[in-house]
Amino acid sequence: MLLYNSAVSGNCYKVRLLAAHLGIPLELHELSVVDRSNRADVLGDLNPARRVPTLVLDDGRPLPESNAILWYLGDGTDYVPTDSYERAQVLQWQFFEQYQHEPTIAVVRFLLAYSGEPEKHAARIAELKPSGYVALDAMERHLGGRTFLVGERYTVADISLYAYTHVAHEGDFDLSGYPAIRAWLERVAAQPGHIAIDA
Repeated sequence: MLLYNSAVSGNCYKVRLLAAHLGIPLELHELSVVDRSNRADVLGDLNPARRVPTLVLDDGRPLPESNAILWYLGDGTDYVPTDSYERAQVLQWQFFEQYQHEPTIAVVRFLLAYSGEPEKHAARIAELKPSGYVALDAMERHLGGRTFLVGERYTVADISLYAYTHVAHEGDFDLSGYPAIRAWLERVAAQPGHIAIDA
């Protein structure tokens, strides 16, 4: 399978991480998250939104969007529950990740660490930071007394939220006041087959 990838993207990292857990080899085609000028030529009709990650299956069918890819790769494995309520809970956290967590924590991280001009985005960063902490507060409340996000076992929900939470410090988010999140991050990093974002 071919993955259109960006090494620094948490959304791409989700896919690489699950593939590593499952022992699925991926051919990587690197694209820049800053310079998007060649996206139309490279991704063409593979992804209408022309974003990474975009996975191309061995039979040539494309599959965009990180969490959709996680479901495709993970369905039928231990990383996706079989119980219908737990499956819905996994989706709940993945929707939360894309709707509230990623648009704040990931965007601030990008603007500060990867845009090349963080001073230009100071007002937007200041606007987004409080909402990022709201997302972290929700995770902390849920993870208090729990091992993982859903069903007390490691699932694609954890992979989805780990991707940008574990690099939140690159967006100047302080996790020192989030002991449940920090313990959860350690548990995720200890899973068999775990790889780092820069692996």
